[in-house]
Amino acid sequence: MSSLTGLLYGALVVYLGGWYLGKLTGNFSLLLFILTLATFGYWLAERFVFAPRRLVSARKLEEEGTARRTLLAHQGITKVDGDVSEARQQALAQPWWLDWTAGLFPVILIVFLLRSFLFEPFKIPSGSMIPTLLVGDLILVNKYYYGVRLPVINKKIVANNDPKRGDVMVFRYPKDTSVDYIKRVVGVPGDEIAYRNQQLYVNGEIQPTQPLPDFFQEDPVPHFDKQYAEKLGTVEHRILVDRNRQLYIPNDTFPFRENCRYSGEGVSCKVPPGHYFMMGDNRDNSMDSRFWGFVPDQNIVGKAFFVWMNFSDLKRIGSFK
Repeated sequence: MSSLTGLLYGALVVYLGGWYLGKLTGNFSLLLFILTLATFGYWLAERFVFAPRRLVSARKLEEEGTARRTLLAHQGITKVDGDVSEARQQALAQPWWLDWTAGLFPVILIVFLLRSFLFEPFKIPSGSMIPTLLVGDLILVNKYYYGVRLPVINKKIVANNDPKRGDVMVFRYPKDTSVDYIKRVVGVPGDEIAYRNQQLYVNGEIQPTQPLPDFFQEDPVPHFDKQYAEKLGTVEHRILVDRNRQLYIPNDTFPFRENCRYSGEGVSCKVPPGHYFMMGDNRDNSMDSRFWGFVPDQNIVGKAFFVWMNFSDLKRIGSFK
């Protein structure tokens, strides 16, 4: 059992390390669910099997010690070596592998429930949301803002707020639902979204922008991008525009591809019911709905709202729009 426990936690450490370094992806909700079930199994075994066995052993030691002292007392020997209470405590002590499984079950259960229904941490792996979010930002996502969903299968069971234009949302990538993406909601069901000549239009109206000082980026090579304050609905946020970037017209097909029209000026799409049109704030360095299509409601994970850590820049900690 100790070897199995070591293997269980070794696999968890490898996965978390790979996740943080961006080397591993997968269904962490499923992994945490399995870990919760596994520790629950250990907890049941400890409560109904291992702990009663240790208690029986401790009582047996105590009874044997009492019987021995009684026998020696009859023989006139009152001074007896050995401490029965110390041996009893050793017999009752949990082995390390139970301490790290059954003992941690309540903690892991709380983490599973918090992560599944309240808040979930994510790490920003790419620059598609610069300047709002930087590579290496560790963010919190509100899991219940858009409704309560069952863990692992992501099925909504209680409705809450609908996504609004301007929200920063985490969702499962439509082409590979094992991967989580983060973008900004620019189109809700029924909207006509157009991105022409590097300007955003919603239902035929251009979204107002104000120029800001150029934004310096080090990757992939040091350069400056044009930076603007854009107002999308009631949300004002910053975006980057690369004036030298040429429009890329995707060849891939995706659900409701017929709702989109591509031209030399850009793209225009009609958002279908139950779907959302997502774009990165780093407008010309973001693979988003312009290229792989719409995000269905069942793919929604939650609303991003807070940077809780960036090990390269602690000043990044705080809320964002």
